[in-house]
Amino acid sequence: MVESIPLETAKEVADAAEQRAEEIDNPMVITVANSEGNLIINRRMDGAWLASVDISRNKAYTSAALDMPTEDLAEPTKPGESLYGLQNTNDNNMVIFGGGYPLMENGDVVGAIGVSGGAVEQDMDVASSGVDRFDEL
Repeated sequence: MVESIPLETAKEVADAAEQRAEEIDNPMVITVANSEGNLIINRRMDGAWLASVDISRNKAYTSAALDMPTEDLAEPTKPGESLYGLQNTNDNNMVIFGGGYPLMENGDVVGAIGVSGGAVEQDMDVASSGVDRFDEL
């Protein structure tokens, strides 16, 4: 059975992402989910967009559910491609643009991070800071 990350680890991942969001002066919503994509932490920084609450959570869910970064879904979900329409599945919880990453341990997904609140590149940058912190632990 794959273990999920504990709350204390999720807090450290979210803290690292929040620190990066502060460094780039962009308030974000940061979600850390367990291996099944279920919520552990959903943190909305002061001034972050309300819409980003659901988007960040769905990015974490997508990454955990599909064992991949959400950015990897952009191409295969274009019209005519093999995963076209994926974003309309799972109660519309799938996100097909960057900002969500699985958290891997020994080749298994043990959690995921999703970040929303800026341009996609900013979301990816902030989420990557959380992944980097997880990899250090």
